[in-house]
Amino acid sequence: QVQVVESGGGLVQAGESLRLSCGTSGRTVSIAAMGWYRQAPGKERELVALLRTGASAVYGDSVKGRFNISRNKAYNTSYLQMNSLKPEDTAVYYCSMTTNFGAVLWGQGTQVTVSS
Repeated sequence: QVQVVESGGGLVQAGESLRLSCGTSGRTVSIAAMGWYRQAPGKERELVALLRTGASAVYGDSVKGRFNISRNKAYNTSYLQMNSLKPEDTAVYYCSMTTNFGAVLWGQGTQVTVSS
């Protein structure tokens, strides 16, 4: 069984930066895509960033120019660098990984809180 684990969330002030990390544990799998999503209280889960193998990254409109997704393919690790954070970025951030067989794996989420 494969588990997805996020880390790096926390409390920061507006304008500061955070870096989230995501990795897998358990059985080795080949990952076709890695993504980050977030869900704020009372809102639906939304795409933050998505990186498919061989393709350019895709970002949600609200984070373009501020967030950057990267991956270490050798270690099935994904990173989300978040700069110029705003209070509206406050949410639980979830990492997703899509295997080569199409299975989507989710982490448990990490809380990011941005104070004004």
